[in-house]
Amino acid sequence: MRILTVAPDQCERHRDFLRQMHRLRATVFGGRLAWDVSITAGEERDQYDDCSPTYLLAIANGGKVAGCVRLLPASGPTMLEQTFPRLLDAGSLRPHSGMVESSRFCVDTSLISQRQASQLHLATLSLFAGIIEWSMASGYSEIVTVTDLRFERILKRAGWPMRRLGEPAPIGNTIAIAGSLPADRGSFEQVCPPGYQSFSRTGEALLRSAA
Repeated sequence: MRILTVAPDQCERHRDFLRQMHRLRATVFGGRLAWDVSITAGEERDQYDDCSPTYLLAIANGGKVAGCVRLLPASGPTMLEQTFPRLLDAGSLRPHSGMVESSRFCVDTSLISQRQASQLHLATLSLFAGIIEWSMASGYSEIVTVTDLRFERILKRAGWPMRRLGEPAPIGNTIAIAGSLPADRGSFEQVCPPGYQSFSRTGEALLRSAA
């Protein structure tokens, strides 16, 4: 398992992996979770994919995309402010230069069988570690996101609890919640699974300089 970072200027180079990512998102969000998402030719996309995001992909040993997440600066546009503002208490979201938004996190649970003692999938923990590592390296100290109550529990079990930015509310067929997560060395060490492969060739040096 390794984490691949796809910056906006690398999308063409990694287009095959990104196609797998969009198909995985369609399977998870449109199929398994039955969310109201836009799927074309078997791929799920939305307007935030046109905002030059960075993608983190968990790549299994066989070269398959086992999980993914999308990252955008909280300066906007973001899903929290434009799509889900009703999940925010008044004044709870204060975007700053050290804040990034995480969205479209999903894992192919049929592909990954290896689990950690916490019963969380290896791909999930690897992505958690990758998000924190990338955020620290990119100058971010806070991650905001919209998720559901089930995933909030997963974060807590991983030892990376989310601070709520508002009360849970029904959206479609799920109960959604907005929250904030720290991006720091302590959080990275808490979620990092054994054998984690840094997306940087000099991962330890990178973390030392970002800490």
